Amino acid sequence: MSRISIVVPVYHNARSLEDLLDEFRAVAARNPDDEFEFIFVDDGSRDESFAVLEGLAASESRMKVAKLSRNFGSNPAIMAGLSLARGDAVAAIAADLQDPPALLHDMIAHWREEHKVVIAARRGRGDPFPTSLFSNTFYRLFRRFAIKSMPRRGFDFFLIDKQVCSLINGIQENNAYLMGLILWLGFEPYVIEYDRDARAERYGQSMWTLGKKLKYFADSFVAFSHFPIRISSALGIIFSLFGLLYAIWVIYARLALGIETEGWASLIVVVLIAAGVQMLILGIIGEYMWRNLDETRRRPRFIIEQVIQHERADPASAEEDLEPAKSQQKLESLRARAE
Repeated sequence: MSRISIVVPVYHNARSLEDLLDEFRAVAARNPDDEFEFIFVDDGSRDESFAVLEGLAASESRMKVAKLSRNFGSNPAIMAGLSLARGDAVAAIAADLQDPPALLHDMIAHWREEHKVVIAARRGRGDPFPTSLFSNTFYRLFRRFAIKSMPRRGFDFFLIDKQVCSLINGIQENNAYLMGLILWLGFEPYVIEYDRDARAERYGQSMWTLGKKLKYFADSFVAFSHFPIRISSALGIIFSLFGLLYAIWVIYARLALGIETEGWASLIVVVLIAAGVQMLILGIIGEYMWRNLDETRRRPRFIIEQVIQHERADPASAEEDLEPAKSQQKLESLRARAE
């Protein structure tokens, strides 16, 4: 008998949680020989999500609810769930039911075939056009300049072996892009393609704002690619070369051809463009430097405020389940003091 952990980051998902739990129960019923645990991580929701989770946990002994002290983001919330997971295999899925939980049955079957990483890759998506355009552009660039094994339309839904989960938990990296880390580890992923549904109106609106998307984009490239820095260097070389050639032309035109070099407007245009490129390059360098500073601080990636689980199948307390996360936070705190 295997133990399967399913991790769900929750942020303003109160309306979909009951339906999601029913889907998990159906998956568990299709795998009667396995022991399941459902780990819901409330990522600082300001709606009724945590209250709903408490109510559901009271009637479901396989359900574990972790509450973070504030909103840390989807990736840290999943990592908090991974730190609490005790399964031989650990899956992670969004709470909005756009990804089909029923697919977990096939993912578990492929894991049994010795695939340590099983990912559900989007073949198509029912999201609005701007969302799809941004997402497809991001993954196209990420495949080209960072990790080539990234599926064409990316993934957020995955199942990993406990060995991979342990390795992920051991990576002490702030602003981590979890999907990139899973592929970076080098285990050959088994890919299952599916069509991602549009978000049902009854489940409310997505909290995935433009600002969060831009941070996600920056974190991903800074963590796994030197391409932005190389582009900065290339732009600097190109503009320096054009500036040198223009200077040579001005000198030649004045001394050899006797042409008066007027043109205040063209000079201002060149100065403004060059200044803009310089600011762009400084911004790119600043993104790398900021993340380097963030790493040296050694702050914990997440803070678990409490863990709730009722009617446990074993006599161990929920406090014991919290120990892996507490140990990780303590280690990060000690490192911060050492710095």
